[in-house]
Amino acid sequence: MKNIFTIDTEDWFHANYEDDLFRNDAAVKSTVEENTEVYLEALERNHATATFFVLGFVAEQHPGLVQKIAQAGHEVASHGYGHQLVYKQTPEEFRQDIQRSKKLLEDIIGKPVRGYRAPSWSITEESLWALTILEEEGFAYDSSIFPFKNFLYGISGAPRFPFAAAKYQPRAEKLLEIPPSTVRVPGMNVPFSGGFYFRALPYPFIHLFAKQVNREGHPVVFYLHPREIDPQQPRLKLSKRDALIHYYGIGACRRKMEHMLRDFSCQSIAAYMHETDSGNKRG
Repeated sequence: MKNIFTIDTEDWFHANYEDDLFRNDAAVKSTVEENTEVYLEALERNHATATFFVLGFVAEQHPGLVQKIAQAGHEVASHGYGHQLVYKQTPEEFRQDIQRSKKLLEDIIGKPVRGYRAPSWSITEESLWALTILEEEGFAYDSSIFPFKNFLYGISGAPRFPFAAAKYQPRAEKLLEIPPSTVRVPGMNVPFSGGFYFRALPYPFIHLFAKQVNREGHPVVFYLHPREIDPQQPRLKLSKRDALIHYYGIGACRRKMEHMLRDFSCQSIAAYMHETDSGNKRG
């Protein structure tokens, strides 16, 4: 079974634990290009493709990187423009943010952008209205609803596998929701497939949980960020809790990512949707 690999393509300073934690400033030293290159090389070595959810600010500063991602056969999707949390925006602010990002990316790669992922999984119960706007703005899928709730994101009881966004917003009739993977243990969903969870867990557990998801008949949706494979990145001034979440396990993350790509065949969300659509038509 082919799984799904996604990279939230943002810079080292994009974090949402507190208000005004970062500013989108072109004068700040960027590490996104060199770190994204590591992913591109690993994907090429393992004959895999991925979906790169590119932040509009990053695309504006590094259009050549976006072109390189697309030319290598990967999917370019939207991560919004400014890395602002959806539930801290008004519907109109959100619409302007995704319009700006979508146009930037489409102008660079010369084809439609069909997918979106919110910064910090910030489509939650208080911002489900965003799903209708995504459909109105021409997106085919969203990958923002995390089926595990913590202090920053998530919806308890959300489906673990791809589902119709109309479950939460009836007007989002055609939008597909593709959540990050969790494994079911008695009473709760446990994240493992990306971010802090991927960095914190020993690789044998990640492998075990991924195999369990595959046995349930579904692809694993893995996700990482460029900064997560860079122990030398500049550091944000964070609280002890937030620093733990943001930086724990970074030293071993690249090795785990490479191991995962060797063990699990991966493709982009676009390729997964094409396969699913083709299978439905044959059926």
